Amino acid sequence: MWEKAATPSPGEHPGRMDIPAHAADQALLARVSGGDAAALRVLYDGCAGRALSIAYRILGSRSEAEEVVQETFVQVWRQAASYDASRGGAMAWIATIVRSRALDRLRSRAASERAVARSEDETDPPTAPAPPELAAQRELRAQVTAALAALPVEQRSAIELAYYEGLSHSEIAARLGDPLGTVKTRVRLGLAKLASVLGAHHPGGGA
Repeated sequence: MWEKAATPSPGEHPGRMDIPAHAADQALLARVSGGDAAALRVLYDGCAGRALSIAYRILGSRSEAEEVVQETFVQVWRQAASYDASRGGAMAWIATIVRSRALDRLRSRAASERAVARSEDETDPPTAPAPPELAAQRELRAQVTAALAALPVEQRSAIELAYYEGLSHSEIAARLGDPLGTVKTRVRLGLAKLASVLGAHHPGGGA
């Protein structure tokens, strides 16, 4: 939009605009609000250097500071009518805009860095099973279901409560109203039969 502003040396003041009276600022900004691009250029030439210094001190990046200054004067162009001379000179108003935009950018940068750090810390999500793996899983589930159905009711109930509902042996005994020793025996026998049936269907398993 404009040429990049030069950072003023310490103690150096902008030569083309050091407005001593807020009334002059108000008159200039009134022209800007009326769409006078030449008035905006005067304002830019007079204030951009100091605005760049403010943005650079906050961001520590010349390129980002220059972008903030450009954004600031776009905002000045759009909102010049809102300038209130009773609250300070034009440079004070512009400095407020610059600081606000620079701090917003700084917070956004910090948030992005935190997001990147979190993503680097997270482990990769498990990959979806390939079609052959899905088929094998479905086959195994079918075998387990069939093997469970072949168990005596008492053994099947105990195993289902243990492995599908996560109950302990004591909780199963309480649920079924059976002695704890009986429940343990049913679970042990049922698992042994399941292992035998599933082993027979597994490659390399028994007949």
